[in-house]
Amino acid sequence: VQLQASGGGLVQAGGSLRLSCVTSGRSFSTLRMGWFRKAPGKEREFVAEVSWSGGRTTYADSAKGRFTVFRDNSKSVAYLQMNSLKPEDTAVYYCAASVNNYGDSRAADRGYEFWGQGTQVTVSS
Repeated sequence: VQLQASGGGLVQAGGSLRLSCVTSGRSFSTLRMGWFRKAPGKEREFVAEVSWSGGRTTYADSAKGRFTVFRDNSKSVAYLQMNSLKPEDTAVYYCAASVNNYGDSRAADRGYEFWGQGTQVTVSS
């Protein structure tokens, strides 16, 4: 499974960005898709995920109410819509995929087997 994330950039606080993750190598509708981020000096952290069908979404507390994760199975693309961005959202954002529709929320990587290369998001104050 290959993942290609894009859509990062520089945005002012309060602005919005939409990240995309194009996937190939396996039927997209059988992949759980997730987003993670890693800020300088911090551990990688979970942001959001969406189930195979898109019917179930999960968010980190930091993302709730501001970010929306969704997918288009006809295009094999997962998205992360980020609104009301804050400087503390600055990080490299990674998309991830898993063949398991349920992951272990206690694990730092939540059971994701495949990872994209990351896209930089910088939020200025």
